[in-house]
This record gives sequence, C-alpha cells and structure tokens, in this order.
Amino acid sequence: MSHDARVFLREFLRDPARVAAVAPSGRRLSQVLAGAVPRRGVALELGPGTGAVTDHIRHREPRRHLAVEVNPRLARLVARQWPDVEVVCADAAELGPVLDAWGAARVDAVVSSLPWALMPEAQQRTIMTAVQAALTDDGCFTTYAYVHALWMPPARRLPRLLRTAFTHVAVSPVVWANVPPAVVYRARAPRRDVRAD
Repeated sequence: MSHDARVFLREFLRDPARVAAVAPSGRRLSQVLAGAVPRRGVALELGPGTGAVTDHIRHREPRRHLAVEVNPRLARLVARQWPDVEVVCADAAELGPVLDAWGAARVDAVVSSLPWALMPEAQQRTIMTAVQAALTDDGCFTTYAYVHALWMPPARRLPRLLRTAFTHVAVSPVVWANVPPAVVYRARAPRRDVRAD
C-alpha cells in the first residue's frame, strides 16, 4: 500500500462521514475529472484528499489552482506535496468567502471529490449553489459517484440537482478501473436564473 493510500485510509477511519472513501481516486477517474480544466484556466478543487486528482489538474497547467479541503491533516499534505497549489482548510459550503479571500471572482472549472451520497439534501443544495456562483458563465463542474451507491437517495438526488443548476449535464461511462467503479458527472454553463438551494 502506498503512503498516500495509508494516509487516506487512516483519515477515513478517523472520520468516515467526511472522508467517505477508503482509497484515493484511481488514475483513470482522476484523469476524467481533471479533463474539464482548461489549459491555463483557473481551477477550484473541492476535497483533494491526498491529491490524486490534484496531480492530474496540475498536468492541465492551470493559471491558478485553489484546493479546498475540510480535513486539516489532508490540507497540510496537499500543500506540502504541491507548493504551487493554494490550499485552504475550509468547508466547501463556504466558497464565497474563500474565493473573496483568494481574490478570484469566478473560476473556469470546479473539480469535486466530495461525498455527495453521504450528504443531506440541504448540504447538497448549499454546496451546489456555491459552485454555481463560483463558475464563469461557460464554466464546467465535474464530480463523481460510486456505482454501488447510485441507488442511495442522496446519490439519486445529485443528477436532478445538477440538471436544476446547469444547462448541460453529461454522465461518463462507468470507470471500471477505479476502486470502487464510478461515473463522472460533467455539468456546464451554470444557470443564473435558478439557485440550487
């Protein structure tokens, strides 16, 4: 087991409701998620964990890259491994003040590894509204869901919430190479006339 995988497992055991996975995202899933970041764009990453997706976002050569991680130990790990990534230890629901402090009104892409299937509806709506507000008019939001959890009510709410918040929503084929297998949601063009909350 790699060092990052051990760290991730340890943090999952400490707080399974917030970490929500026993292992970091795999290479293929990370590539699909990061693919929405335009070259030299401004990227906002939610829940970087140990940085599996962070690394792939860096390959897109973003002009700026902010990572928001609620777990202080994981935030420190990402900050140490990627000194050029601006890491903030904060809750994703507080994106407005975080972006104000960062000096960025809007970002080109939001890449999320948040555990949507474990969130109550009010939390999902609050975060989705914050994501809508954070994106440029043609910005893109990517997130994922584990296939085995798609039947859970919070996971079933997510695509409906995305269709409410965005003009275009697409779902990837199953990324079978990930453990566990997952699908990626890619949502573009946030609706300005409709708030997710």
